Amino acid sequence: MPTEVKFCGMTRAEDVAAAVGFGAAYVGVIFAGGPRAIDADTADSILAMTGREAHRVGVFGDETAECISAISRTAHLDIIQLHADPTASKIAEVRALSGLPIWAVVRIKDGGLPAVYEELHATADAIVLDAAAPGRLGGTGIAFDWHAVARTLDHSPRPSLLVLAGGLTPNNVSEAIEALEPDVVDVSTGVELSPGIKHPGKMRAFAAAVRSNSP
Repeated sequence: MPTEVKFCGMTRAEDVAAAVGFGAAYVGVIFAGGPRAIDADTADSILAMTGREAHRVGVFGDETAECISAISRTAHLDIIQLHADPTASKIAEVRALSGLPIWAVVRIKDGGLPAVYEELHATADAIVLDAAAPGRLGGTGIAFDWHAVARTLDHSPRPSLLVLAGGLTPNNVSEAIEALEPDVVDVSTGVELSPGIKHPGKMRAFAAAVRSNSP
């Protein structure tokens, strides 16, 4: 299957519309804090531009399962992405309350997969690999060693859906796809003018690079 695109960190309706126009399968908004964070009503408003042509993904940090579920209903999300080192029990609790698929973020610190990967792989609906950065959950523009992680994955169970995030740009996403063959590539910083403000030309170039290099 070809690698799909997720444009994340959306704050403007016009950027969501552009993402859909460039063929994104997933569009993400942030509720986990930081410069791209928006509220549930704003998320619902701008995600309306998906026209149901792309899945609506909400990114959360350490909020309670009740809070996550409530925001997901207001924003009419399709998928919940859990950052902040989620546990298997947190994933199960959020899924039970929200009724939505859960993507679990695994943060890569030293090039290999952390021990928690095995537990989350068995629980989450997708695994999102992202670079670890002290004091920040994501959106750092930092990439990890894709080739080292690929070697580790050769000896580990592969998730049913593998999402690759962290430091992706139109210039390096081809190498990332070749190394890890992800199902989805997730970009935010790499296609921005400033935090939360996307650059249409970079979005177009990213989507084109993914299409031309998908397995």
